[in-house]
Amino acid sequence: MIINDLPFIMINCLFFTIVIEIIFAIILKVKDKKDILNILLVNVMTNPIVVSLPVFVNIRYGLMQRNIIVIILEIITVLIEGKIYSKYLKFKKINPYILSLILNLCSYIIGDIIKYINF
Repeated sequence: MIINDLPFIMINCLFFTIVIEIIFAIILKVKDKKDILNILLVNVMTNPIVVSLPVFVNIRYGLMQRNIIVIILEIITVLIEGKIYSKYLKFKKINPYILSLILNLCSYIIGDIIKYINF
């Protein structure tokens, strides 16, 4: 991977993350349009950091450090998104932190599957 690939990677990751998380939010019965929009906007905020920082770490330090930073960033993302969801989502059937964890796990796992299918 080279740094010139980063914009393409970021756009693809953001697109697939939003699609996957919104689909799973709807499956989990999130129905309010403002809640769906909130999930979209939260991902627009968090996804670029979660995607770009590991790329830079991988290029500079290697795969092991990249994997460590991915785990750290995913945990931080679940906590940040959970906090935002607890404050702004009307959907209360699932704890907002659990909702964040579920949506992020779904997008991460399906994203990995998509990545491996494409290579």
